[in-house]
Amino acid sequence: MAAVKALEIIHPGPLTTIQDRGRFGYGRFGVPPGGALDAFSLRTGNLLVGNAEDEAGLEITLMGLKVRALKDLVFALTGADLQPRLNDQPLENWRSHAMRKGDTLALKGPRTGCRAYLAVGGGLKVPRILGSKSTNLSTGFGGLCGRPLRKGDVLLCHSPEDYLHHHGRTLDPQWIPVYERDWHLRVILGPQEDHFAREARKAFFGPSFKVKPESDRTGIRLGGPEIVKRPDLGESIISEGVVPGTVQIPGDGQPIIILVETVTGGYRKIATVISADLSFLGQIKPGDRVRFQAVTLDQAYDVLRKQESLIRRFKDSLCPIP
Repeated sequence: MAAVKALEIIHPGPLTTIQDRGRFGYGRFGVPPGGALDAFSLRTGNLLVGNAEDEAGLEITLMGLKVRALKDLVFALTGADLQPRLNDQPLENWRSHAMRKGDTLALKGPRTGCRAYLAVGGGLKVPRILGSKSTNLSTGFGGLCGRPLRKGDVLLCHSPEDYLHHHGRTLDPQWIPVYERDWHLRVILGPQEDHFAREARKAFFGPSFKVKPESDRTGIRLGGPEIVKRPDLGESIISEGVVPGTVQIPGDGQPIIILVETVTGGYRKIATVISADLSFLGQIKPGDRVRFQAVTLDQAYDVLRKQESLIRRFKDSLCPIP
């Protein structure tokens, strides 16, 4: 497929990067998975414009992105409602729209959520590194030169004109996630929950924690009741592998939810966010409140199966548009 100049970055906002579903299988080399923090939104956006689920799109944090179309194309915005406007007219999220050459798309700021995803029919042409197009900010590779997008960047797409007929696709409103300011995250205890006394575990599942401004794509830092380790244990443990959703308890007793740009940790891990709730982590922003709820492994599997079933049903509903 021919790659053509499709989008020009007029203003990148505070942090806009190219992300797909991530690179997997390289943790033993110190390479984190990376990828979209809200994979559900990225996958859905790609399906709305006729792409494969794992195609790369733009992950837009909080506000400020403004782009100009250099070709006629179809696009969809999913995830956070950042008050998008096409040529200064309000635009609906979770729907595919046509964008004509010279049109501008701008995102004003968050009404709900933290990160929006822009998918473009034909996908973004950047090199695949270790099987992924995702930008890894901590190591500086992937995406566009391993960095956030800048003013003046031009993005290439594969034959965007071939995808224009996907204009008008929508996601059933009952399937659209609701983003609150108070989050209830389901977790499975472990692997070091026994390093914390009963009172500490009770505090972990008690009052909500507040999200700190220091949060980023590496982790969500929380402030609230102190989660104290047992006094008979040392200050730290030997570093070991971690997965996205791991809840670490550092020396100050304030939880950190690990995200996608790290693979090891030396803090005790009291719990892990279940896979079905990982996409919500991409929509939690500073000032929000977080509360944890324990579930069983069987319950976690059941929720994940239902989520994947929803995506399959959506894919099956996308009949070719004449």
